[in-house]
Amino acid sequence: MDETLLDIGEVAERTGLAPSALRFYERKGLISSTARNGLRRAYRPEVLERLGLILCARSAGFGIAEIDSFLRSRPGDQEIREQMAVKARELNQRIAQLIRLRNALNHAVTCDHEPLTDCPDFKRAVRNARSESNATISTSTTGTSTLLFRPPSCPNPPTSAGTTRHISIPT
Repeated sequence: MDETLLDIGEVAERTGLAPSALRFYERKGLISSTARNGLRRAYRPEVLERLGLILCARSAGFGIAEIDSFLRSRPGDQEIREQMAVKARELNQRIAQLIRLRNALNHAVTCDHEPLTDCPDFKRAVRNARSESNATISTSTTGTSTLLFRPPSCPNPPTSAGTTRHISIPT
């Protein structure tokens, strides 16, 4: 076997994926083995980068078919680009939701209400974690998104009441 090729076990170890997951991705056409070492598949080292992209996309909620379309896309594939733009907007909304939830949890750390669940600001923050009322994300032409968060008016918020926190999020 070529010294530069990686055995399926080595790829599994480096990526944290089970060999069965690698075989599944191969059946779906997302990756390909280039040789065999006996009965074991062998891959080029570049497969690690491709698997990193696949794992990142999966953790962001992309389905196998979406990943396949993305990996096969070419600069002129306008439909794929439109689908990517929709997915980017969905991810921005999810990021805003997670940031609101994080801020609610940060508030909980400093809140003096007992029990915490009686804190009106904590209750509002939890309710708002599913809405767009406290935060919005705007994307600039430079590829950076800015989250605008207006913290609740609890006596002990993580930031002073009435301020706006701008958080840059690389896109």
